[in-house]
Amino acid sequence: MGELPNAVVKRLLTKHGDGLRVSGTALEHAVAAAEDYIARLAREAKTLATDDKRKTIMEYDIDKARARVAGAS
Repeated sequence: MGELPNAVVKRLLTKHGDGLRVSGTALEHAVAAAEDYIARLAREAKTLATDDKRKTIMEYDIDKARARVAGAS
């Protein structure tokens, strides 16, 4: 994939990790995990929108998709 900027993920990790530093390999794993989660979220939201015969993913599709993806983990 490689579409999510490393800097964004690093900033979130350090912000929510109370300022701890992040190694390069840890950052790579975190980026891969975030991209995987977002891909699963997008697929589920797309399915919900398509089932409702829409071409636009709406806020409630994301909310439902988050619940389904979290439940599948």
